[in-house]
This record gives sequence, structure tokens and C-alpha cells, in this order.
Amino acid sequence: MKAAVVTFPGSNCDYDLYKAVQDVGAEARFLWHRDRGLDDADVVLLSGGFSYGDYLRAGAIARFSPIMDDVVAFAKAGGPVVGICNGFQILCEAGLLPGALIRNASLKFQSESVWMRVERTDTLFTRDYAAGQRLRIPMAHAEGNFRADPETLKRIEGENCVLFRYVDRHGGASPEGNPNGSMNHIAGIVNEAGNVMGMMPHPERAMEAVLGSTDGRGLFTSLMGALAAGSAA
Repeated sequence: MKAAVVTFPGSNCDYDLYKAVQDVGAEARFLWHRDRGLDDADVVLLSGGFSYGDYLRAGAIARFSPIMDDVVAFAKAGGPVVGICNGFQILCEAGLLPGALIRNASLKFQSESVWMRVERTDTLFTRDYAAGQRLRIPMAHAEGNFRADPETLKRIEGENCVLFRYVDRHGGASPEGNPNGSMNHIAGIVNEAGNVMGMMPHPERAMEAVLGSTDGRGLFTSLMGALAAGSAA
């Protein structure tokens, strides 16, 4: 399987993401933000970092990079797209995912490990997890506070678009377990079609026990397994 990792000026997690998809058997390649065409990619991944220095809003300028025309077209044609941290922000700015990410409730940059609960296991991105499974994943962001207007939030919940929810160490969705103030403790969502997902924590930093957790690995094995099964079919 071929995975394209898009790099923007200011990206700093692109190599981590590149190695994560390589580690589960995919052929990874970098695409620069000025490139056009996705080189026959089976999946496109937008990494974390500070694209364009997070000027205006995080992801607001990257959304207009030339390659995003191709990413949007790929997603609208049903191609799988993953956005992590800054990548999630870019997907929201591009209109591929609902809602927006604003400053953390603390108004500070926060770098820590958080607990998340898997809310769905019937997607390309979560099939190797168990329903309700708790994951320990690092996060590092200043603008990870997920917001949506009441109607949009109702639709997100009603259409079962929440993939991951922040929880405390006991698995409850409590204020103590919500690191940034996100509405409904939302850590990651998927679009209605099920092919575009975004999340703020960094699964690519939780691939090896030496790093403290392997809980992020399931996202990448899920995705590559689903793509391989689809290709074989």
C-alpha cells in the first residue's frame, strides 16, 4: 500500500508519521505542499506541526496550499485521508471535517500523555481496536479545543462521527480527563462517509514500547489492513 505524507512549511511530525506507516508495511513517500498530484497514493496523511507558523489560525493558510486541491478531490472521491494534530486543524479549515479547533481552555501549549476511549470499531481507522478500549497517547498542541455550533455538534453525535473521546484513567468522560476543554470530550472524529478522520493526540508517537505506549499502532494497522483487504477484493 502507498501512503503519501504531506509536508507543509512548519510541519514537524511528518517524519514520525512516515516511519509509523512504514512500520506497518506501507510504502511511504513525502509530498511537498507545492506538489500537484498524489502519486497514486492509497491514503493521504497530514501530519502535526505548525504549518505556516499557525498564523491567522492553525491550519488556515495551509488549507490553501496547492496540494490541498488534490487532497480535497481525493477525499471527495472516497480516498482515505488522515489528519493528526495540525493535520486535523487543516482538514477542518478545508471543510473536509466539521467543527473547528481553538485555543486550549488553559490558553497554554500542552505536551502530555492523555487517555482516550475508542467509540467506534467499524471504521477504516479503528477496526483493530476493541469498543470502549482505553488508549494512552501523547498530545502536544495549543489549539486542540474542539468546538462546533449546537446543530453541528448534534449531527456529529447523532451520526456517530466521534471516533475517540478523552477520558480519565478510569475510562470516564470527566472534566479531569479532558486536557483542552473540547466539547463532549471529543479527541477525534470521522466524516459521514467514513473516509476522512482527524484527531489531536499523536498515535504515531505511540508505536513502540520504548516510547511508553504502543496504543497508537492499532490506527495504522487498521488502516493498512482495511486498504489491503479492499485491494484484494
